[in-house]
Amino acid sequence: MEDFDSNAQGRVTVYSVQGCPHCVQAKATLGRLGVSVYDVDIGRHSELRSRVKELTGRSTVPQIFFNSVHVGGNDDLQKLAPNELARLVNMVKEEPLPADAPPLPNRNQSEDTGGENDGEFSCEKDELADLVEDLKRASVICSQRRGLTSYKKCFSAGQLLDWLHREKGLARAEACDTGRALLQKKYMVCVHGGGQQGGSFAEGKDAEDTLYRLLEDDPNSALNAGQTATCSPIPAAQISLLLRDMVLKLFSEHLSADGKSVDYKGMSADPVFERYCELAIQLQRVELLSLGREEKLAFFINIYNALVIHGYLRLGAPTNIWQRYRFFNYVSYLIGGEVFTLQDIENGVLRGNRKGIAQLRRPFSKTDPRLQMALPDAEPLIHFALNCGAKGCPPIKTYTPQDIDNQLRTAAEAFLENDDACVVDSGKSEVRLSQIFKWYKGDFGGTDDKLLKWVLDHMGNSPKKTSLQGVLSAGKTKVSFLPYDWSSNSSH
Repeated sequence: MEDFDSNAQGRVTVYSVQGCPHCVQAKATLGRLGVSVYDVDIGRHSELRSRVKELTGRSTVPQIFFNSVHVGGNDDLQKLAPNELARLVNMVKEEPLPADAPPLPNRNQSEDTGGENDGEFSCEKDELADLVEDLKRASVICSQRRGLTSYKKCFSAGQLLDWLHREKGLARAEACDTGRALLQKKYMVCVHGGGQQGGSFAEGKDAEDTLYRLLEDDPNSALNAGQTATCSPIPAAQISLLLRDMVLKLFSEHLSADGKSVDYKGMSADPVFERYCELAIQLQRVELLSLGREEKLAFFINIYNALVIHGYLRLGAPTNIWQRYRFFNYVSYLIGGEVFTLQDIENGVLRGNRKGIAQLRRPFSKTDPRLQMALPDAEPLIHFALNCGAKGCPPIKTYTPQDIDNQLRTAAEAFLENDDACVVDSGKSEVRLSQIFKWYKGDFGGTDDKLLKWVLDHMGNSPKKTSLQGVLSAGKTKVSFLPYDWSSNSSH
């Protein structure tokens, strides 16, 4: 990334590596300051590593310099007082670059093709990350049986405590505190025993019976599983914005102007998609309970739409009713230590834990920790923001917490103006609506009269709304539903 301000005399230099969420957040923050930002990937420029380490005394990234002033990492940047940040920005804009400014890559120096940083530099790690790496290499993790059930890649609380005492020299009380921290920070999850529902760490007589599994060993094949998010967690609202920015970059290149078709082939080969996948790993341990209603709506709508695309690229588009059922109940992300499928996000979170199409029960039981994420009531407007990858879906967009209700209302108005979603036949006193209104009729009032009133109230001022008002005033309006186009929204 090189952003230039022609009026600035100095520069901001950011040393980073690929797959580092703190680097992404820092560059997003700096990009809003209106200064020249030079992003140097030291994973690909080995000739700079020793010099950067000498200048900073650190081996974590990002490392940020305003001219020759070393600010530190992302956490240091975010904690800068507003007046100090303003001073640094003015310095870059008004003062020429000093002779001792941090180095940039030699333009004649080719990048390291392997893209490895030789372990010298890494993202700002969480304090427990190295301990987890040691645990993975120990002989503690193995298949275990409890009753008639076999659990793969697990360890008991007692085995963990013994290992922490034997290999790390921790006293029993300190080892118990570490076990609780691993559980609280979502490095591991309980798969059998007393702590499974409550999220507490087993001690005493329950220590041998209770089994845990590292989050990366989750057997549900979530698309962002397979490796541990070792970076110190970024707040959910912040990582939501970072993922949204990444998705916007992908959409700008591979989404049609009307938002209805996607160039999946081009997107799969785009390096930005790989960076998105790396950032999605950080969802594993994100703290969700801090999200307010508006933040939760924007977060889960954007995640849903991105997860559909991720699923299409990794697994292919479903082509029949069975494949669609499996796709929406299988494609998932690990978010905040829990697995969320597409069905869980739509019907569990955004619809207030209501049954979805062909579901016999609610997504979340009363003891399911994911129930805490469910909105208190169904949000009808989300149906015009979620895109399941079919041509009959609303266009793909991204949403922000600020003013999200108006954003969703605008999406609903635009959807209802489309003849694939709403047709008013004045001659037959009939209104033909998208199947979405049939599938989720309860969200729109539950009866034809309430459904039609909802549609009328959410139409923009247009000739179609006038026609609908005329039909409704005549009475005895017939409601029918249009065929749904399940064909893929792929542009190929």
